This record gives sequence, C-alpha cells and structure tokens, in this order.
Amino acid sequence: MATRKKQGAGGGPPEITNPRARYRYELIERLECGISLEGPEVKSLRAGLASLDEGYARIRGNELWLFGVHIAEYTDKGYAKHEVLRPRKLLVHRRELLRLRKQIERKGLTLVPLRIYFSERSLAKVEIALARGKNVADKRQSAKEREIKRELRGYRR
Repeated sequence: MATRKKQGAGGGPPEITNPRARYRYELIERLECGISLEGPEVKSLRAGLASLDEGYARIRGNELWLFGVHIAEYTDKGYAKHEVLRPRKLLVHRRELLRLRKQIERKGLTLVPLRIYFSERSLAKVEIALARGKNVADKRQSAKEREIKRELRGYRR
C-alpha cells in the first residue's frame, strides 16, 4: 500500500511512496523523471490521492511510459475528467533513456516507481529505480537483516 508523507513542516504537498518496492525488488539505480499530467491529475496528486502499488515503467519506442499508477479523480473537478489508470509519459533525457534500455535488455532488469513528489519549483516528479526482482530467500534475508537492526537499536515487538 502506498503511503503519504508530508514534505517539511510547512505542510506542503504530500509525497506518495511505494514502500513495497524495496521489499519486492533489489534496487540498483535511481532516476528522477518529470511526468506529463493533466490539470485534474495534478490537483489529485497535491491532495495525496494516488497509489503506486501496481505501477511500473516501460520503454515504448523512444519514450518512457508509466503504467498502472492510480491517480484518483479530483472531486471538485467541474467538467474536466481523466482516466485514473491511463499510461503517463515520463520525461527523461535521450541519453538516459538509451542507457536504461541497454541495461534492461542486457541484464533483464525492470523499472519500478518509488515515489511521486513535487520539486522546489512545484513540478511533479517521479523517482523510478532500475531493479531486479527478489526471490523468496532474498526476501527472508532482508526481513532477517531488518529484524537484527531493530534489535540492535533496542526495539522489539
């Protein structure tokens, strides 16, 4: 389930995150992308009405697209509507796109969205990660390491 965090003490727009991505995938490299949105989608993101749970990114042609991200309809939208699960174009430099394509094709990696947030200039940004899927043993190992760290800090269930 995606979580929402407030940015700073000023109560700025929320940051929508995907904490399950760190559990399901081994994150290799992170990349910040712009995202092409319609007006009501931006308002929904500012209200924190989005989910990255089933989201993934793919390269189609010479463009990077974000699929499966749910951005709820804005309630005070008036006449403007948008599809909640439509593919959204991600904005990256061509050389970054070519580099990502090589790594995905050669190493069998995938692109996973980690968070959606607003930059200092109030632009919507998506942080994606080049990731490799974990198997069950890797997930158990991650949980064990997390438990050990928790015990070392003095926290117990």
